[in-house]
Amino acid sequence: MLTPISSVNTTTQAVQGLTGYSAGNSATPAGGSGAASTPFSELLTDAVGQVDRLEEQAHAAVTGLMTGNGEDVHQAMIATEKANMAFELALAVRNKAVQAYQQVIGMQY
Repeated sequence: MLTPISSVNTTTQAVQGLTGYSAGNSATPAGGSGAASTPFSELLTDAVGQVDRLEEQAHAAVTGLMTGNGEDVHQAMIATEKANMAFELALAVRNKAVQAYQQVIGMQY
């Protein structure tokens, strides 16, 4: 049961890593150097993979509940809500990235 919770924590850390700043200190980049330790594309790939894993866990929990394989209703709902929240977070990050891209494209030289 700790795997989904650690996945959410890792996703939160990945989103914090996207900005390049730690939560405790907004004036200094996290890690102390100008360059991030993990490439941006790798952070996005990991975050999408974690969302996919949470969705698969939710699907397995609901399937187990529907087939009567001993899955608890509460656990199925919790897994479903975790997957939903992770998807909503990924969607919000995507929307912000598209918005930033459109602002850059709209800049005049």
